[in-house]
Amino acid sequence: MEDIDAIVVLQDPVRRRLYEYVVAQGREVGRNEAAEAVGVARTLAAHHLDRLAEGGLLESGSRRLTGRSGPGAGRPAKVYTRGRGEWSVSLPVRDYRTAAELLAEAAEEAGLDAGLCAAARRRGEALRGGAAPCGGLEEAMGLLASRGYEPHQESAADASDSASPVVRMRNCPFHAVAERFPPLVCGMNLALLEGLLGENGPVRARMDARPGECCVVIELSKNKIH
Repeated sequence: MEDIDAIVVLQDPVRRRLYEYVVAQGREVGRNEAAEAVGVARTLAAHHLDRLAEGGLLESGSRRLTGRSGPGAGRPAKVYTRGRGEWSVSLPVRDYRTAAELLAEAAEEAGLDAGLCAAARRRGEALRGGAAPCGGLEEAMGLLASRGYEPHQESAADASDSASPVVRMRNCPFHAVAERFPPLVCGMNLALLEGLLGENGPVRARMDARPGECCVVIELSKNKIH
């Protein structure tokens, strides 16, 4: 399916809400849950979810939602997660990814990591404008969401390496280039977010890479944790 065809699938408002809900969960979502979340009938939700899967925007599978197995566990239910493809449309056709990869390759070969990070931090500061440093995790999540990072807060109980809540991000806006040049692009991303959030504020950005997520996490600054 062409990129433009896949994106047209999201034109229906119910379908788009279902897609956004599934993506926001970061896990498998069943038809009943999705239908209830967006306020539509299960049969209608099933139709739209399957249409999203046919278009490659979602992936479908099946499992027992009860968590049990064996006799009496019930039949497996259909579940959905975000598709692994990446879709974009530009009219007329543009190829910014190739340009970004060439620039990243040249920067890496020339050892320009420090210069790139300095430029990224300045860009983050420019995006913040004259605003004060980010005031807390909730404000940080708003900023990150506006930049396409898909943030979600992870509680201390879920974090194995932190005593305080952290904000993780399900999406990296630079994913395609970061896959080819991870140290360079992840360092750039960290510097950009440092500039965006502001220095000496109550939150900070740090590296903590996990498969399938952005390499940067946001947490309360250590001097702000009581």
